[in-house]
Amino acid sequence: MTEIGLRNRTNGIESCGLKTAGTVHYNLGVAELVEHALRRGEARLTAHGALVAETGQHTGRSPKDKFVVRDASTEDHVWWDNNKPMSPAHFQTLYDDFIAHAEGLDLYVQDLIGGADEANSLPTRVVTEFAWHSQFIRNLLIRPARETLPSFVPKMTIIDLPSFRADPARHGCRTETVIAIDFSRMLVLIGGTSYAGEMKKSVFTALNYLLPASGVMPMHCSANSGPDGDAAVFFGLSGTGKTTLSADPSRTLIGDDEHGWGDDGIFNFEGGCYAKTIKLSAEAEPEIFATTRRFGTVLENVVLDEARVPDFDDGSLTENTRCAYPLDFIPNASASGRAAHPRNIIMLTADAFGVMPPIARLTPAQAMYHFLSGYTAKVAGTEKGVTEPEATFSTCFGAPFMPRHPAEYGNLLRDLIARHGVTCWLVNTGWTGGAYGVGRRMPIKATRALLTAALDGSLNDAAFRTDAHFGFEVPVTVPGVDESILDPRSTWADKDAYDRQAARLVGMFIDNFAKFEDHVDANTRNAAPRVQEAAE
Repeated sequence: MTEIGLRNRTNGIESCGLKTAGTVHYNLGVAELVEHALRRGEARLTAHGALVAETGQHTGRSPKDKFVVRDASTEDHVWWDNNKPMSPAHFQTLYDDFIAHAEGLDLYVQDLIGGADEANSLPTRVVTEFAWHSQFIRNLLIRPARETLPSFVPKMTIIDLPSFRADPARHGCRTETVIAIDFSRMLVLIGGTSYAGEMKKSVFTALNYLLPASGVMPMHCSANSGPDGDAAVFFGLSGTGKTTLSADPSRTLIGDDEHGWGDDGIFNFEGGCYAKTIKLSAEAEPEIFATTRRFGTVLENVVLDEARVPDFDDGSLTENTRCAYPLDFIPNASASGRAAHPRNIIMLTADAFGVMPPIARLTPAQAMYHFLSGYTAKVAGTEKGVTEPEATFSTCFGAPFMPRHPAEYGNLLRDLIARHGVTCWLVNTGWTGGAYGVGRRMPIKATRALLTAALDGSLNDAAFRTDAHFGFEVPVTVPGVDESILDPRSTWADKDAYDRQAARLVGMFIDNFAKFEDHVDANTRNAAPRVQEAAE
């Protein structure tokens, strides 16, 4: 085994069993990794110097192929209704076969950190088969100072071998694709997929498992802070605007996807951003667009024209086109990845039913209800078989990454909101004037104006009405915002159709929340919308 680059003096990849690899490249920088990716035919350069790679059949995560080892240490702590178990014996066989498969392969190693709060960080070694994967994860996690690498000791190791094919009968998995996590050994094995996002989400999953035991709340959210240090957290599922709305030139970006909230405030888990690029434009999202023209950025599944200029309107490979870039590519990004306790929490939903108002103020009980619900909606055409808006409930706005029961996260959030007097808002970035196909997307200009008013505190001085269906408070008038969109029913030409749609959505919320009722207090249960009121 030949070794190149800067590694721990006594602790290399042989410590996790990889003793017969080919050449092992430790902690290469961006220029070397780009050279390797190009030379090996893994990726191409765009006209502006970014690296673009295609991920083949897997253009997104494979949640049905993700497994957690079920053993004595995890038996009573993992939410098994949401996490597929793998036996220790099957994981050991999978591990042995991974080690055998890696024999003779050239490998790339990055020693990185998950978590900007040193007391709660997770030093992670990522071993990849592809050079472009090494550059991707180097962008996404926190890069330790180079002088510390000789003494770096990982607490978790990820081995990512896309050319490995799992055997369901032999390995206790579902298909040839597998993402398996052993929390006892702090080891992640990823095989049969080239989608790089599996690596970053494995770190998030591990932190979601570890941090609650220390009273730290892990969050699937973006975050930023204002000039006077007023931090804001943005929860939201993919497509709701989490990355776009947190990239505000008037505020400092803490991070766009994963954070923790502990005794000293909030902190980013990552050192980069992973933004969707479909329909990306310089006019609508200038900060993110600019990163796609930087050397070091990694583009996934983005189509290039004949001049190698990215065509962000082309979704022929996937609608889930992405760019991964270091946080410092955003001009106003935080250097520390940390901020004070948030003053505001924003829960984002893209309501394709056209029922939700553009913004609503939540009580603490309503905040917990909507956090556990994690509502958004798919629109027609985004997935095979989806022909009309379809409700999606992903608890804690990140169910695929939640090893523990959602009530554990919900209780942590409730206590933190109460302790720090946080104001909570629900923001709809979805449809107004009708459901998808009839109405139109909520104007981003209006969304930004409402968010600005919420974050600077002026919205609290507005007159509010109580929504008949959901019981939350909705502003009646806000300077610079068309009053009509503040009352969703008034934007529908057919008011009876709105009432039917609202009653239908209320019913979906109630049906979804039934599984949480035994795990929450009476105040949270009473924050549910009312079917009777919605039908009147």
